[in-house]
Amino acid sequence: MKIVVLDGYTLNPGDISWEGMEEFGEVTVYDRTKEDEIISRIGDADVVYTNKTPLTKETFEACPNIKFVGVLATGYNIVDIKAAKERNIPVSNIPTYGTAAVSQYAIALLLELCHHIGEHSECVKKGDWTNNADWCFWNHPLVELAGKTMGIIGFGRIGQDTGKIAQALGMKVLAYDAFKRPELESETCHYADLDTLLSESDVISLHCPLFPETEGMINKDTIAKMKTGVMIINDSRGPLIVEEDLRDALNSGKVAGAAVDVVSTEPIRMDNPLLQAKNMIITPHIAWAPKESRQRLMDIAVENLKCFAGGEPQNVVNK
Repeated sequence: MKIVVLDGYTLNPGDISWEGMEEFGEVTVYDRTKEDEIISRIGDADVVYTNKTPLTKETFEACPNIKFVGVLATGYNIVDIKAAKERNIPVSNIPTYGTAAVSQYAIALLLELCHHIGEHSECVKKGDWTNNADWCFWNHPLVELAGKTMGIIGFGRIGQDTGKIAQALGMKVLAYDAFKRPELESETCHYADLDTLLSESDVISLHCPLFPETEGMINKDTIAKMKTGVMIINDSRGPLIVEEDLRDALNSGKVAGAAVDVVSTEPIRMDNPLLQAKNMIITPHIAWAPKESRQRLMDIAVENLKCFAGGEPQNVVNK
């Protein structure tokens, strides 16, 4: 088989190996691919792997030899899965590789909001502590999480893991999800309807997929239902939030702080409203990226290829 990886650098900048794929055929890996290079680079390849490089109906029409598409991520909206299905091309994603990393990162964002550790460290290095009149100082209100309530919107694997860490910190958890698992409830973890979650949570953490019904779910109307002083965390999908509305809520003080690893357009544009918001932490979509997580992603991508080659593709999103 001829195998092409269109944008392999983000997954593997050189610290893991492609050798698992090489067992199945001739592998060509491109670090990045521009849209006008996609068709020529695929050529007569049988297998195409993509992370964020789009595969459209026109791509499939121009590259009729494609037999399998592997997405090197969980989200697969960059592939026209309907067009692929019409050509009997299975599209497989990587559904579970980043659970531990992404939930850990959500809590890291929250802790940074509560303590602003990075900023305080930089202040010390600049001499602010040395020159301070008192024996200590802080530039932001410091927040203790024990006894507070975290509302988790989307209580799948990552949401559940985030909830476990939150409970270990002494927090109570309210969970909102269309699919309920009663066995997950306890004295410190309960399901709630969305309005209850919005009104009772001190922290709201987003862990749901991007669907038409979830796009823009954090907006001026839902923010109005939240406590004044709420904190918002998002390392799921950027378009879950109406960014102008969150900016306004941060600048007015309705929302005390927000920390996100994702935004509506990535890489972020310099006119993104969140760049004009107070007490806003933004990181460049790295929650998924520890080496351990990326190796797990690679292993599953290879396993997806192995299953396809054996006639029983797995993790198919366009059955």
